[in-house]
Amino acid sequence: MSVLPDLHQQYLQACRNLSQPENPFIAHVLQEADKNDNIRRTKGITLKIAGNSHLVPVQRVTDEDLQVLASVLNSAVFVTGLDLRYNILTDVGAKHVATFLQENSTLQYLNLMFNDIGTNGAELIAKALHRNETLAYLRMTGNKIGNKGGMCFASMLQINSTLEKLDVGDCDLGMQCLIAIATVLTRNKSVKAINLNRPLLYSQEEETTVHVALMLKNNASLVELHLCKHEVKKFGVARLCEALYENCSLRYLDLSCNKITRDDVEFLGELLKRNQTLEILDLNSNRIEDDGAIYLSEALTLYNRTLQALSVVNNNISGKGLVALSHSMKTNMELSYIYIWGNKFDEATCMAFSELIQTGRLKPNCTDVEPYEVDGHIHLAELSHGLKKHYYWTPSCGEVKNKAANASLAIGAVSEY
Repeated sequence: MSVLPDLHQQYLQACRNLSQPENPFIAHVLQEADKNDNIRRTKGITLKIAGNSHLVPVQRVTDEDLQVLASVLNSAVFVTGLDLRYNILTDVGAKHVATFLQENSTLQYLNLMFNDIGTNGAELIAKALHRNETLAYLRMTGNKIGNKGGMCFASMLQINSTLEKLDVGDCDLGMQCLIAIATVLTRNKSVKAINLNRPLLYSQEEETTVHVALMLKNNASLVELHLCKHEVKKFGVARLCEALYENCSLRYLDLSCNKITRDDVEFLGELLKRNQTLEILDLNSNRIEDDGAIYLSEALTLYNRTLQALSVVNNNISGKGLVALSHSMKTNMELSYIYIWGNKFDEATCMAFSELIQTGRLKPNCTDVEPYEVDGHIHLAELSHGLKKHYYWTPSCGEVKNKAANASLAIGAVSEY
């Protein structure tokens, strides 16, 4: 049996060769990795060098630290994932990442979330992915790559045929690159999930939503789509729903934090009647109110038997709408996850959801409320459960991939790396 290389010793030697000081945080992570010989041989490992640990003070990774680390990992074929979120990497660090991606043939997961990478760094990474044939999941979340950086990723998606999941949410993308990405995805057959959250849009005409809808009419491979904070209104909802009547691949649609009102939900209700593939619908932080909730409940009660998870958190729904949704769960056995916190709970709502939980129809880890009794009256308390509670952060203790807090992963629209 071959002896796997000692990453820690290689790192110390590389520091000496490049005349760079040792980063104790990186050294510690590599030491721990060296202890997991069996995992390294069978599954490969992900090096978690995230700079946002609250339990242990860490020295965040700099561009110079990354240059040393990349020289070590070039020969470490068992390292299949690299998590560098919340560090202080700039465009210089992105250059080292790009060089590494061109030379490496084993890395499948790369997380660069919330560093200081800009347009130039994004261009370097995107060009490196023209030739890379192994990376399957890239998170650029929170790096201000702007419209030009987004255009570089759109160009990359025309060439790369191995990337399955791309997250460019909170990256200050503009209208031009969103339209370009949507156009490219019309023909791209490898991308299964894309996050386009919170672009910088200065128009109220919903042009980008129209192009995304056109893409959904033609794309047969996209499974997961995040359009949070896209200023989606009635016109955009109508176009998306029309496209999804014909789409047979999308299983997870995130329309949270938009401007969807009660009248707009009529289109979503019609979609749920006709679409037979959608499994997760996130309408968190819109304003669907009672009428919108009733539209959804009618579709779920009488027609839809594929949706498994629905989030209507913070939607100004009162008892009438929430009770209607609870009644739909008694008829629809496929709907297993429902999130309702942040709405207006009356006694009828509390009783309805308490009954669902007590009878076992709604499992406690599949919702974000828990019933309790005070002076003979039932109330609902909030639980830290949801579709993607740990999108921006991971807990300091407990299970990192807690299925109750990240139900979208449990349902598995597109699995996490």
